[in-house]
Amino acid sequence: MTPASPPYRTRRTVKPPQMDPSREVSEALLREILEDAHWAPTHGLTQPWRFHVFAGAARARLAEGLVSIHDRIVPESPAKAEKREKMRGAALTAPVAVAVLAYVEPEATRKISEREEIEAAACAVQNLMLSAHGHGLGSFWATPPAACAPEFAAWLGLDAHHLPLGMVYLGYPKPGIAATSARVPLDERVTFHR
Repeated sequence: MTPASPPYRTRRTVKPPQMDPSREVSEALLREILEDAHWAPTHGLTQPWRFHVFAGAARARLAEGLVSIHDRIVPESPAKAEKREKMRGAALTAPVAVAVLAYVEPEATRKISEREEIEAAACAVQNLMLSAHGHGLGSFWATPPAACAPEFAAWLGLDAHHLPLGMVYLGYPKPGIAATSARVPLDERVTFHR
């Protein structure tokens, strides 16, 4: 009997259009997933991750907020309107949207580098996505400019020490959605020094 693949090998990106908008994600399940995220490694136990969760009607406010920021900070281009509508659609389609930020202490009192705090928050996102997968949810980490801008932290009511790292969208995959992926051979990404 072959053992089941670990969740980090079977988790795949499920984008909001592939999520079932009719299936609500319970707050109890969200709390469990966020608790799993909260156990990410963190240098100095600073636990720098911050999560702002949008579900139900709050997703429409999020969509409008992101679009407003997008319109202010993204230069005019042929792709601007398309990216704007794609970002709005993601916020409105996915049953849950989680804004992810890293809190970085002011430089005068900082003991852990900004880079390490961002890396710890990224580890928390990995935990979040693996936990969601383990509960049958799909996830998609999106980093459009509007969701990674200081203006987004301000829109959330946060100060400049909160660094936005994007949005994680969560939802149950639609029936028949089988996300797949492939990896190059490991030896193309690893160098052993002996």
